[in-house]
Amino acid sequence: MIDTAVFHNKTAKYVTLGCKLNFSETSTFSKMLQEMGVRTVDKGEKADLCMVNTCSVTEVADHKCRQAIHKIVRENPGAFVVVTGCYAQLEAPKVAKIPGVSLVLGSDEKANLIQFLSEEWGKTQEGTSESGVYHVVKTKDIKSFAPSCSRGNRTRYFLKVQDGCDYFCTYCTIPYARGFSRNPSIASLVKQAEQTASEGGKEIVLTGVNIGDFGKSTGDSFLDLLKALDAVDGIKRYRISSIEPDLLTDEMISFCAQSKSFMPHFHIPLQSGSDEVLKLMHRRYDTALFVHKIRLIKEAMPDAFIGVDVMVGTRGETDERFEECYRLLESLDVSQLHVFPYSERPGTAALKIPYVVNDAEKKRRSHALLEMSDRKTHSFYERYIGTEAEVLFEKAAKGRYMHGFTRNYIRVELPPRLASEELDNQLVMVRLGDFNHDGSALRCEII
Repeated sequence: MIDTAVFHNKTAKYVTLGCKLNFSETSTFSKMLQEMGVRTVDKGEKADLCMVNTCSVTEVADHKCRQAIHKIVRENPGAFVVVTGCYAQLEAPKVAKIPGVSLVLGSDEKANLIQFLSEEWGKTQEGTSESGVYHVVKTKDIKSFAPSCSRGNRTRYFLKVQDGCDYFCTYCTIPYARGFSRNPSIASLVKQAEQTASEGGKEIVLTGVNIGDFGKSTGDSFLDLLKALDAVDGIKRYRISSIEPDLLTDEMISFCAQSKSFMPHFHIPLQSGSDEVLKLMHRRYDTALFVHKIRLIKEAMPDAFIGVDVMVGTRGETDERFEECYRLLESLDVSQLHVFPYSERPGTAALKIPYVVNDAEKKRRSHALLEMSDRKTHSFYERYIGTEAEVLFEKAAKGRYMHGFTRNYIRVELPPRLASEELDNQLVMVRLGDFNHDGSALRCEII
């Protein structure tokens, strides 16, 4: 039984690290606690409750999580500090020993956040609690799915459609942190999209750990979900956050090209442009399949924005194999590269691969690909200067530039003299101008 008095007149602060899925979940936690009477603190105000939603995708991410926990404990003396997320799942005993941490919740337990807080936070208020309590089940026993459809601080909503992963790539710990692939029913996701529309939301980003694997729990397919969501009245735009190339079927690409609401915008992990490295990673595709998907998207949607994840310096990536990757990416009509230096993760199969790339070489390779990414993004944006486009504007502080995105994910900028609150969350036709001062967006004028 939940003791609502525990939450009465309390304040909370939230820190999120990592992926869009984490940010979506944190926003949902915030909304749940708000309904229990917990107010989010104002800037500079100390909180009664602090929550850190962690990431563990790299060793650097782990370090940032520890820094964030120490900082929030230091800045909020006496607060009840909850740590959840991937790092909490993988290193619960270690996290629980950090001074000031009150409660650690694993991937299965965070679905019952309110219940755990009612019990453990309640003990603190009664003076009978212990510090460093943790509740974490083993990865194979993670079964729950915590629903999340949240807006956060921006116009776009993020709808969690799937959690967990069955792929076990040699470099990755995410399946151990998130559990096996699972998903809710299509009907429940349609209901959340309809609720978003009723709140005035116009754009939804579909998030998850391996969203193309949707249907493992229910016998459906990701394409079935896309078709159901496309029929929801009021939602003008959907974006697919990230999808594995082997799970992005030709039928999905054809459907998105003719759909009512799915945008010409894809984010597809490649990880390496070398077939030998892909084999070492235990990826489930080769470069030929990846090239086929890119070409098919561009044939069906010539204006599509395509972002690509690339990992550099992984074990086994010799100079020759990196050059293969570089040449492949250079040849592809993609719009942006998300470049990640490989990070050693304890317990992963990659540690058995003999060839090791030093840190200096990882930085050189990262720099080379980031330069390529800048050229490709600049070239993609430049193609649309002088054209007309529909933009969904996002709220801006008074006197600041207003930003938004076109259907094909070009970031646009509107000067303060033309910006207004009336444009927030509105679809507006604009004429795209030249680059802004730092090249991060195209200037625009309203038609």
